Amino acid sequence: MARIAIDMDGVMADLTQHYINWYAERYGVTVARESLHGIPETTGFPQEGVVKQFLYTPGFFRTAPVMPGSQEVIKALSEQHEVFIVSAATEFPQSLSEKQEWLGEHFPFITWRNIVFCGLKTIVDADYMIDDYDKNLRYFKGEKLLFTAPHNMLLEDYTRVNTWEEVAKYFSLVPATTSPAV
Repeated sequence: MARIAIDMDGVMADLTQHYINWYAERYGVTVARESLHGIPETTGFPQEGVVKQFLYTPGFFRTAPVMPGSQEVIKALSEQHEVFIVSAATEFPQSLSEKQEWLGEHFPFITWRNIVFCGLKTIVDADYMIDDYDKNLRYFKGEKLLFTAPHNMLLEDYTRVNTWEEVAKYFSLVPATTSPAV
């Protein structure tokens, strides 16, 4: 049984889409996801600096959309491995309760014992880490899986997984949506 550390933002929660949606709702401009490829997160919007403020806005983390396929794959992983959700949530203190509530709603099978809210992730001791940020993977001692996000499109130093379906294949999980052949 492997220990797997999984990041929330950009991995379980689709923050890029959330930025795009919130920006469109507030400023009437829809930014194409592809236009954000290869640039730092929260940049690339017509009014620079505005999107970063979303991270400090009550309700932002609570209403983030779930990354497609994450619920099914993480449930399957947790049935075969020791799974911990690891989020550098203390950077945004108001996010702590919102992230806890979000996990309870969308991932009810993850118990409080398997949720780690921290600052730096250098403390994390696991066999695998799935994260979208180089700063979190760089010093990790186990197997590093970079979950694709617009801000990391230019990174080539890690094993990349683009979707949760690819994560399932990496860990040799049988997709939950596929029925066995009869």
